[in-house]
Amino acid sequence: MPIASHLGGSLTPNCMFSITNYFAHVPDSHRIGLLLLTIGLFWHLENRQSWRLDFRRWRHALTNARFTLVDGLVQLLLGFALLRELDWIEFHNWGLVRQLPFANQPVVHFIAVFVVLDFLEYLYHVVMHRYGYLWRFHAVHHADPHVDVSTVLREHPGETFIRLTFLLVWVFISGSTFWALMARQFIQIVANVAAHANYRLPERLDRILSFVLVTPNVHHVHHHHQLPYTDSNYGDVLSIWDRLFGTFYTLPANELVFGLDTHPEPADGASFQHLLQQPFQDGIPEEELDWAPEVNAQPVSTEPLR
Repeated sequence: MPIASHLGGSLTPNCMFSITNYFAHVPDSHRIGLLLLTIGLFWHLENRQSWRLDFRRWRHALTNARFTLVDGLVQLLLGFALLRELDWIEFHNWGLVRQLPFANQPVVHFIAVFVVLDFLEYLYHVVMHRYGYLWRFHAVHHADPHVDVSTVLREHPGETFIRLTFLLVWVFISGSTFWALMARQFIQIVANVAAHANYRLPERLDRILSFVLVTPNVHHVHHHHQLPYTDSNYGDVLSIWDRLFGTFYTLPANELVFGLDTHPEPADGASFQHLLQQPFQDGIPEEELDWAPEVNAQPVSTEPLR
């Protein structure tokens, strides 16, 4: 039996058509809805032990959420360019994935697109850490001293522009179809939100899952405030690239300190205006800081997810 037939054996042609057709025409509202639902779920898991209104926590989350307003404009602009590129790729049957055997089989195509794009996203993340001016924009995300689900929204519009520009290149290289790209993004949304959740998986379960996937335990190490841990665990959805290229690190939860030692933030959090200006500045003036690691670092919940 051909490999492609075996992979698609458990999915009937009608079922595969329904899946590909859905993602080929999925409205943006479904992606936004999935993002909100996932954030809401993990926000509840982070806060289920206390129903007390934590003003500082909500202000932190709302500051991070404000980035979606400015980032949305950048996404709209480059999203239009992405659609035109996907049309061109489809018309010319262009791209690495399309040259593979059985690439016309939806299951084979999606797996190939997913793996290729995940590897290229790993490379993108490494590049953002290695080159100074790019790091200035990415550091806005890393400087958050209270990592939780809202941190996934904390992306400077400059980084959004850079990230989507890279995505245009990655899609051109891979030759992804629109439906496969959208299907991957659905998985990516859930995985990225979960990775930033202020929660720990049980160590035994994490050792199993993190062999392939980026778990909260793994990604928290990436948000540690000091090198070499900041420059580790670059994976997007899959952790296999970090293991292959020697960038996989572990760190006990009780040793984690979120934020950046080079970009300390006030104990009450940096303002949205400051965060927008941060890539073009050297840092927060000392007189504006009321900072100490024991005050600014948010402890990671060691209660396992159930």
